[in-house]
Amino acid sequence: MSDAKVALGKRLFYETRLSSTGAYSCATCHRAELAFTDGRPHAIGATGEPVRRAAMSLANVAYSPAFTWGDPRVRSLEAQMRTPLFNRHPLEMGLHADDREAMAALSHDHGYAEQFSAAFPDATVPMSMDHLIKAIAAFERTLISGRSPFDRYVFSDDPQAMSEPAKRGMSLFFSVRIGCSECHSGINFSGPLVYQGHEKASALFANNGLYSLNAHGDYPRSDQGLMEVTHRPADMGKFRVPTLRNIALTAPYMHDGSLATLQQVLDHYSRGGQHNPHQDAKVRPTPLSAAERTELLAFLYSLSDADFVKDPRFQP
Repeated sequence: MSDAKVALGKRLFYETRLSSTGAYSCATCHRAELAFTDGRPHAIGATGEPVRRAAMSLANVAYSPAFTWGDPRVRSLEAQMRTPLFNRHPLEMGLHADDREAMAALSHDHGYAEQFSAAFPDATVPMSMDHLIKAIAAFERTLISGRSPFDRYVFSDDPQAMSEPAKRGMSLFFSVRIGCSECHSGINFSGPLVYQGHEKASALFANNGLYSLNAHGDYPRSDQGLMEVTHRPADMGKFRVPTLRNIALTAPYMHDGSLATLQQVLDHYSRGGQHNPHQDAKVRPTPLSAAERTELLAFLYSLSDADFVKDPRFQP
């Protein structure tokens, strides 16, 4: 990490010349005002082809132990980035694996030549795809969200930061009866995190009963979650538990954007999902009163960090 790498990475994050059509950038699917999501059920690639999953938030992504919805093996931002840059089915950014065209386009920009040299001063060839990926990852690691009303109430000891309904909603969220925090735990509300001294944490994957197409609890063939990697039937429908930070800004919800609102999310969990035989035991029918729904929603809204989504350091 260095200031020069972060500055270069920020510029590249918004660079449309990193797509085959010259119209898409990383920021197309990760918009700052939406907590670095895109507001779509499924992300759209540079040629208009839909991707099968929703774009995940990049808030506090530096601490994530895995970087996709369904593959625990992708354990670095650098490794993750190669999929949207180079994959063909579906096509996202649409670059060719040899990366010559993209690097040639950037090499004609003298500003980039200077920035790559400043960011990688010891490199024989500063301007390379490997360095480009490292620079974007450096910028993404600065996307830290930690000034929501919840944070100010809990960590800054500001008793006025959260409303009384939100405080009651927080008690419900962390209660044994409601059980939200059994999966959405930790500082990022997403389960275990990686940080200095805890580098070997594993990401949390869960089946929340979103689908149950038959007696076997099948998910749609187009996306069966962790099972596609492990080939274990018990992993059918398991997806990574996402962060709840800025959740009010990141609709629609779930890996496939199939729930449009937070109200629908509460409906799903209060009825205990689709009663899939593989779903986690934590997902169980939990009837909510009208008052409890209002309070839980108030708490979820308190996780929105206005400073983060408006921070000029992250803007184009």
